[in-house]
Amino acid sequence: MTGRVHSPSHRLRFGVVRTLFVIVFAAGSFTALAGRAPTAPEDRAATLKLRVPFEPTAFPSADRTYLFYEVHISNGGDAPITLRRIEVFDAARATRAPIATIEAEQLNGILQPFGGQPSTTGRGDNRQLAAGGTVVAFMSIARDRGVRVPDKLVHRVVTVDFATQGAAIGTHHTKLHVLGPPLEGANWLAADGPSNDEDNHHRRGLLTLDGHVVISRRYAIDWKQVKNGASFSGDADDKHSYYAYGKVALAVADGRVITAKDGLPDNVPGHNEKFRPAVPITLDTVAGNTITIDLGDGQFAYYCHLQQGSLRVKVGDRVQRGQTLALVGASGDAREPHLHFEVTTDSHFAAGEGMPYLIEHYNVTVPFDGIAGLRTRELPLNNMTVDFGKGHPD
Repeated sequence: MTGRVHSPSHRLRFGVVRTLFVIVFAAGSFTALAGRAPTAPEDRAATLKLRVPFEPTAFPSADRTYLFYEVHISNGGDAPITLRRIEVFDAARATRAPIATIEAEQLNGILQPFGGQPSTTGRGDNRQLAAGGTVVAFMSIARDRGVRVPDKLVHRVVTVDFATQGAAIGTHHTKLHVLGPPLEGANWLAADGPSNDEDNHHRRGLLTLDGHVVISRRYAIDWKQVKNGASFSGDADDKHSYYAYGKVALAVADGRVITAKDGLPDNVPGHNEKFRPAVPITLDTVAGNTITIDLGDGQFAYYCHLQQGSLRVKVGDRVQRGQTLALVGASGDAREPHLHFEVTTDSHFAAGEGMPYLIEHYNVTVPFDGIAGLRTRELPLNNMTVDFGKGHPD
């Protein structure tokens, strides 16, 4: 018997999941908006505050360049505000047409209430911003390769009564590390990879720690091995039935091991109500057995859900790119065997901001809204199936 690929396996959620609209613009495709926002008194416009907690870094994939980031929109006034449109401008050409626009019919899909703010209408319309409330706009802008990504962006939020401009940000916040593959071989599915899909729990994984809102999983990927569209063959309750189980996890770069956590047993695979974790899921156990490598430049690579007893490195070890680190398992909050891989800005799990990175080369065998074939120095997108080739010997 052959099973089907299951729903995403790492389901610790820190926010409400909703659809995120992806804006794609080619050269010469920008059009000016018809009409202008209503003029409003300056004091009313000043009540709407715009903030981007973490600036993005543009990264390439499948012949486009992407920017993922979040705009926090807060109503500091004493009356509700109805959002109508978000415009994104090249800050150096802010008097020209916006490079991206999210209209009213798309807004509800990219806005996520923050802090449990109630709806002013009772209909779950996220465009209605209550007095004192905050919503998070999950932004995704894609530019065709060769179209310049502005160095700085500025945002304009239009309401039914007025407009406010702010949240000026850069687009090249940090260095993009070029890494080797975290696995070897073919048929690796980038489940819940970089995207803005409705059910992508990585992208929407808002977490508040010490008063700061972070998304460590912004670019995380759950790597599952598949054959003929399935992640296992045989008994779905047997971890050995899953193609990913026991496969070798490789060091993506030279670096120092700063975390090597072992001792958590694998789960019996199961999704939704069938899932019974081997240990209670807490912030300490959610990642399962883990290895963290310091990549330098304030960036850290995380390997999660590793097989108990399979770790071949310890804290303080220096590793080389391509070196065997451990085996893929199903520990922690893993509904089936897979490797959760991410790069963040903090040496403590979940405490940092997710960072984009590039993989030296891989072959896309099954594209998902992308381009098949050899890709060089790119980041795989959600649901691409790739072939990493043979890994390096220890």
